[in-house]
Amino acid sequence: MNDRLRQLPSVDRLLQEPGVAALLAKVPRTTLVQAVRAAVAAARTSRQPLPEDWAAAVADRLALLTAASLTSVLNATGVVLHTNLGRAPLAPRAVAAMAAVAAGYCTLEYDRAAGSRGDRADHCRGLLAELTGAEDGLAVNNAAGALVLALRALAAGGEVLISRGELIEIGGSFRIPEILEASGCRLREVGTTNRTHLADYQRELGQARAILTVHRSNFELRGFITTPEPQALAALAATAGIPYLYDLGSGLLVDLASHGLVGEPRVGEAVASGADLVMFSGDKLLGGPQAGCLVGRSELVERCRRDPMARALRTDKSTLAALEATLALYRDPDVALREIPVLAMLTLGPQRLSELATRLAGLMPSAAGATTRPGHSAVGGGAFPTAQLPTTLVAIDPGPLGGSALAARLRLGEPGVIVRVEEGMVCLDPRTLPPESLAAVAAAVGEALR
Repeated sequence: MNDRLRQLPSVDRLLQEPGVAALLAKVPRTTLVQAVRAAVAAARTSRQPLPEDWAAAVADRLALLTAASLTSVLNATGVVLHTNLGRAPLAPRAVAAMAAVAAGYCTLEYDRAAGSRGDRADHCRGLLAELTGAEDGLAVNNAAGALVLALRALAAGGEVLISRGELIEIGGSFRIPEILEASGCRLREVGTTNRTHLADYQRELGQARAILTVHRSNFELRGFITTPEPQALAALAATAGIPYLYDLGSGLLVDLASHGLVGEPRVGEAVASGADLVMFSGDKLLGGPQAGCLVGRSELVERCRRDPMARALRTDKSTLAALEATLALYRDPDVALREIPVLAMLTLGPQRLSELATRLAGLMPSAAGATTRPGHSAVGGGAFPTAQLPTTLVAIDPGPLGGSALAARLRLGEPGVIVRVEEGMVCLDPRTLPPESLAAVAAAVGEALR
């Protein structure tokens, strides 16, 4: 053992030091012991000299140990549905609804009119049906869960027909074949990667319990391709007496074509096509909390609702409150476009984006060398995968620090600002920044440059 390791103090000795012992006024002893052990372990493996102020070293470790791991950040990347940053920010009404039920008791499973037990599945079913044109609706914890539940309830033990071109992998390396297997179904691929015909489905109907379409929401096939229309698949399934399931993904409820966003099917269109069940996410283009929504024929939704797996996939009171409040905004599409942050960001016009970028650049310290330049935002979240939304970026010259180092300082600052680096410049996109946050972003850049 070298002299450096011999000089390491014991945990007990450090706990008796006045500066360390004083920290007991802030945290329980068990937490402080963890911080002391972490400080000693860090000193043991470091090549740097031992700390001169062990109380400060322990306090640093204590700060890391007690800091929240889930914190808010400012998204300056221009990716609206940034999966790593929590996807859709919630509308103020949804936040208020969550706070209202989280702070006390609520009618989660209580029927006030009858004075008896109610069903949590009732809270969003009416709005889901009303807004999509479906007979019934059900909310579960996420879209993958909705697909698992539908397959298990309607096709377990049997074959499910799906085009080979739809055997996609979604976020977190979850693959459609694995979801089918977990649901107790057998996968039957039809067609080829680029061309699948209605006759391909017809030939495999013998053992089929369901036909499944999975919308390719995070990539696009171009060129020599063929895919049957949903209406044709719905009619084929009806003739065979089996359900047609349509996994839509993004949960788009309004038409965004006037804003240059085309090619993403809307939920109402999927229901109108004749699909027996349509599944989609709550936290993508819908702009609500993480949830999986099922809408369609009432008897099939009811089978999903009564399946034992539905309890394992059920949503909590906060999610239901936020989803209900978000859905209610869609009763007036103009209100939805204005108040749901995802929709408001996606529909920001070029002039407004230029104004925001100019304002942000003007707030920057002179050391930032801030300039504005044309650029593109992204929808993200596996929606409109090829869409490029024109925007105006604010470019920061990182100087000798370098773009990656400045980006690291910004994301580790307070508030954390997540940016992108392009051609050595740190770029900020005002599309995904709340206008009231611009001064804080500029201050964060000034602090990071210092």
